[in-house]
Amino acid sequence: MMDNIRETRLALKAPLGTPIGDGFRSANVRLREEFKLYANVRPAISFLHDRRRYDNIDIVLIRENTQGFYVGVEHYIPIDDDPKAVAEASGIITRSGCRKIAKYTFDYAIKNNRKKITIVHKANILKKLTGLFLETAREVSQEKQYAGLEIEDRIVDNTAMQLVTNPAQFDMILTTNMFGDILSDEIAGLIGGLGLAPGGNIGEDAAIFEAVHGTAPDIAGQGIANPTALLLAAAMMLDHIEEKPLGDRLRNAIKEALSDPKTRTGDLQGSANTKEYTAAVISNLK
Repeated sequence: MMDNIRETRLALKAPLGTPIGDGFRSANVRLREEFKLYANVRPAISFLHDRRRYDNIDIVLIRENTQGFYVGVEHYIPIDDDPKAVAEASGIITRSGCRKIAKYTFDYAIKNNRKKITIVHKANILKKLTGLFLETAREVSQEKQYAGLEIEDRIVDNTAMQLVTNPAQFDMILTTNMFGDILSDEIAGLIGGLGLAPGGNIGEDAAIFEAVHGTAPDIAGQGIANPTALLLAAAMMLDHIEEKPLGDRLRNAIKEALSDPKTRTGDLQGSANTKEYTAAVISNLK
């Protein structure tokens, strides 16, 4: 797989499992490091309109993808007979990394006709770590090409609360690695769950698109998995290679299939299995 990505600089990836606690580091994190995929793009759009509290969500969260607390700088400190008496982890954020993700986000907003960006941080407590992120993003926002964008900033805990009380106020969110990891899953919950949540990992010369949910070993081989997130990730990949009309065709076919409970999978309160749902999407391609 790695050799293929090195050759094509492009991939569509299924979920990969990561052990909790001890064990190997996340393969997803290693892929981001290997190919310098500094931007994680997580769009969330309301496709379901019959059982959600909100049916007008259209939010794009962009998270810095290679820094923060996910750099893997952590260790145990032994005390007396306990080799794991203290656990210590360090977060690392660089001004250059902050500037790169801020520019990517603001450029994305302009290209995709987005109007408002909310910078999410915890600079009241993590004054240096996320303070630098906020400061740099604010500096980048002052560049003249971004004059037409509305920029605000919010503390992460307030953002989490506002997302469940009034998500329509958000257009785009720019945030750090760990905060983005958490908030993007929260946003997915507002539209129906991670089964509807694609993601794109973008670098300067490579990109990997994926379904962001887990591997679901409990339903393996039963033919009932929901492939929507991976299909939406494929649509994102088509957008990325300048084939947006094809991406739109796929998204519209998915939207039509999801509109009928008879062609939805069981996790979305439908009655279709994986093959039946996929057949419905294919038949809706126009």
